[in-house]
Amino acid sequence: MSSLFLDLQGQEIPQERVLGNGASAVVVLQDDLAVKTPLRWLWSPESEGMDNARVIRREQDIYRRLQPPQGDQYHGIVNCIGFSGDTIQLAHMKNGDLRAYLVDHRPSQAQQLSWFRQMASTLAYIHNKRVLVADIATRNFLLDSDLSVKLCDFSEASLLDLDADMEIVDDRGYTTRVDIGQLGAVIYEVVTGRKCEFKLHPDHLDGLACWPAREDLPSTEDVWLGSVIEGCWADYGGFITAHGLAEALDMVDIQQIHPDPSQIRIDVLSWAINFIQKRPVTMLAAIFGTFTLMASWARQHSR
Repeated sequence: MSSLFLDLQGQEIPQERVLGNGASAVVVLQDDLAVKTPLRWLWSPESEGMDNARVIRREQDIYRRLQPPQGDQYHGIVNCIGFSGDTIQLAHMKNGDLRAYLVDHRPSQAQQLSWFRQMASTLAYIHNKRVLVADIATRNFLLDSDLSVKLCDFSEASLLDLDADMEIVDDRGYTTRVDIGQLGAVIYEVVTGRKCEFKLHPDHLDGLACWPAREDLPSTEDVWLGSVIEGCWADYGGFITAHGLAEALDMVDIQQIHPDPSQIRIDVLSWAINFIQKRPVTMLAAIFGTFTLMASWARQHSR
């Protein structure tokens, strides 16, 4: 197969070495590493590669921020081996991305829940490092040899000030809640096997990203973890932080496939009380908004 891409030196990249590509980068297998290099099509001008090199350099800074102080790697993020010029050297995840995996596999609910807990705790870690991901999708989660999930793409991410208040920070419409909304779409896609995207509509007046209307997202009726997904998608009264989402997922009992609706209400109330104890009193209104939303969902499914 003929090549579609050029490397930084303007040489053709053998197509058999290409692992994948996105809007700004192509990932190439090199010495058993996945090397992310600026995207340049065979027919595109050199300036395109230079523009994408700037995206790669910003992503390098994000990987540096996300690396723990001890020099180790966070388990929920693809291992960054190092940098070389305008490239990022990543561990090669031979099981590929989650979206491709779901085409041929239907993971058990226990496996799904394990993934969701990993995803939520990883997102909480990323937000603690003052980074907004802005592009969370099944295609950007890779599977390790033990089928653990790891986030791999930060090309759209925002690197914020270290003293930023993550509960109110807004980067042209992108917020922590947008990341949570996108993660809700990932949960829906894994649970149902149907592709789902949390698309932000641009505001035509100022170009800011705008929260999607609820009718633009699929119904969660009779969907496992539907109340959790709704908590991710609620414009008001849903999950405010990834920590809150992680705590809610930790309370899910995998043995209780079709739980009694009254037990759902008890579980959600317990989660809310536990959450309030760890957060300022000013969070009360939002927490009980989430409780009301989930309790309403439970009542609908009890009929």
